Parts: sequence; C-alpha cells; structure tokens
Amino acid sequence: MARPGWGSLFGCFGSTSHGGSKSSRKKTKTKAKTKKKKKGSKQQQKVALSGMVSPEDLSLSLVGSNLHAFTIAELRAITRDFSMTNFIGEGGFGPVYKGNVDDKTKPGLRAQPVAVKLLDLEGGQGHTEWLTEVIFLGQLRHPNLVKLIGYCYEDEHRLLVYEFMTRGSLEKHLFKKYAASLPWSTRLKIAIGAAKGLAFLHEAEKPVIYRDFKTSNILLDSDYKAKLSDFGLAKDGPEDDETHVSTRVMGTQGYAAPEYIMTGHLTAKSDVYGFGVVLLELLSGRRSVDKSRPPREQSLVEWARPYLTDARRLDRVMDPNLAGQYSGRAAHKAAAVAHQCVSLNPKSRPHMSAVVEALEPLLALDDCLVGPFVYVAPPEEDKDGDAGNKGGSSGRRGRRRSRDGAAAAVVRPES
Repeated sequence: MARPGWGSLFGCFGSTSHGGSKSSRKKTKTKAKTKKKKKGSKQQQKVALSGMVSPEDLSLSLVGSNLHAFTIAELRAITRDFSMTNFIGEGGFGPVYKGNVDDKTKPGLRAQPVAVKLLDLEGGQGHTEWLTEVIFLGQLRHPNLVKLIGYCYEDEHRLLVYEFMTRGSLEKHLFKKYAASLPWSTRLKIAIGAAKGLAFLHEAEKPVIYRDFKTSNILLDSDYKAKLSDFGLAKDGPEDDETHVSTRVMGTQGYAAPEYIMTGHLTAKSDVYGFGVVLLELLSGRRSVDKSRPPREQSLVEWARPYLTDARRLDRVMDPNLAGQYSGRAAHKAAAVAHQCVSLNPKSRPHMSAVVEALEPLLALDDCLVGPFVYVAPPEEDKDGDAGNKGGSSGRRGRRRSRDGAAAAVVRPES
C-alpha cells in the first residue's frame, strides 16, 4: 500500500538523511537547497514534534486509512473505566487494557476484542512516539503487522486501539518461568512471520526502518502467527541516493546494531541485525543480554557466534527445553542465517526477503530429530536383593539394557 512520508503528511516531519561520501554531499548548491526544502526548517520540526498538530489535522491526514477516532468516554466504556480486571500489561508506552468493540461503539466496526494502549505522560515515551505509531500503522497494512483499529486524541489523552492478540508477546512465551516451551516448528513459524513483516517494511514504496525489533514487540495470535507491534521508534528510510538516516540512538540493549550505536547511522541492515538476535533467542531460549550468566555468556551474540557455523558444537546453543526435538538440518541452516544477520559488517547481512526465502523451506525438513536418547532406570530391588518385578533381571542387567536404548525416561545427550 502506498504510504506518504512524514513530510507529505504535515509538511514538517522528515528524517535526516545523509549520503555516503563527503564529495557526494557537496555536489551543487541547487541540490543542497532542495534537501533543505525537503527537510523543512528546524523551527518547523520543533513545532511538529512538540505536538502542535491538531486532532483535526491528524484526522484529515488519515483520510482513507479506515482508522476510527475514539473519544475518551467510548474507551472508558469498552474497558470498564480501565478496570484492573481488564488490565493486560504495561510497557514503556504505558498500561494496556482489554476491551470489546462492536457496531454500537462505532458504526461499521465489527464485534471484536481489542487492546487499548494508554500513553503514560510520565513514562519513557511521549506524544511524538504516539503520533509516529498512528501515522505508520494508519498507512501500513500487512498480515504480519498488528492492526491499528483507531486512536484517541482528546485534550491530554493519547490512546491507541489495536486488534487483540490472544497469546501476547513472544517474550512471554520464551522467557517466562512458568510458560510452556515453544515447539521447534512454532519457533520457526514465528521467525518466518516476523521476517515477512520486516521484509514488507523494507520493501514498501516508501521504505520504513522499524528500529526496535525485539521479542516483546512481536505479538502472537491464537495460531502463533507473528505480528510486529509498537512503531513508536520507526523511521522513514533513506531517500534517493542517500545511504542512511542519521538519528539519535534509540532502541533496546542487546538488539541494536553495533554500527548504529557507534555512529547513529540507521539503515535497514540495522533491523536485520535485530532480527538475527531474536532468531538466536528462538534457537537458544536465552535472552539477548543476561547479567545473571557468567561474564562470557552475558551477551548472547558474542557467546553464540563461534558455535553457529560449527555443526558439531551447535547443540551447545540450542535450547535445552527443546529436548532435542528439532530437525538437525533445519537448526544448522537457521543458525547459519542468524550468523549472517548478526555480522559485524552491515554489508554482509542479507536482505530480509532473502531471510524469508532461506527460512520458509525449513518448516518442511523432517529428518531424524537430534536426540534425545532413552534410558531405563534399573528396577528397584526388594530386601532380599531380588528384582522388584517377578521374573525381572538383576539391577546390573537392567543397567546394561538401558545402554542398549530400551524405552523409558527422556534424557538430553551431553554436548
């Protein structure tokens, strides 16, 4: 779907883009004037970013987006006045509540559960991020992007209304202590869905850099279909002959690309790095940064990188909770993709469309599972030293049988 950039929406929003070499940035005075005009004056940018966009202007700019403008009274009604019984969770943006909407709430709105995100005015994010989310998700539609249904822009209130994602975030399923472990095929399905979402953003008519790719921003529906959410840090990609967007370094530790942290130069390859980190988390069941681990294992990327291209040592990376129930060939290929994505050289990282092409065939691989081998505990002996079951063999013979692989308890092979 064609999407206007910031500038065409408000005439004063724009990413600060730069070319690669000094010579290319000094071509002609005419080009410099054109760029200056495209970016708008600093004063204009300050006005826009400080929130000097009226609800009417926003509504006009979103004509054709099918977004509904809710009143705060309507959102209080559908969340039962933001009752704690409707509370889902809270992030950097603010608290999220579950609600239900239908045609009575807004004409033409089908009956469905929704998630209502309320901007915490004292939180880490603010009006600018809220506005960014409305603009991007108001214009972008894809099966692997969470659907924004509407928003509320009334007095000091800033809220967003999304489709309700039944299973919550990927982070919850991977890292919560009491969550059931995700099966291998489900992990692959999630990785492919998230990759498709990024590929769509990067290859849109006006490319978008997501900038905050991480497990907590990947939401799952009832069938574990992955959808990207939280576009508050998204940026329009570089235009024309520009190579990157220069911006203040923002994001989450462990997921941000090294070159972006060092220079503030943002490209689509910055998102590819973040995807590689999430793919590693899916493979390993480990967080991108874990201070509770030994010093050499705290950074997932640095610890895992040496093992990813070594088939004999890859099992050290794989999540023990998988209990060996995964395709060895698929794991090796997925690890190779992750290794490419987290390359220190951005030019060595693949495009997200290539990542999708590499991962999709892995769902069909059903070669012999890696482990587990089986073990039979020796039968208990009675007081006389005989086997507990009549006609059973001695404990010693039972142990010998267990080495032959008779069926019993599942044990993961040692690496």
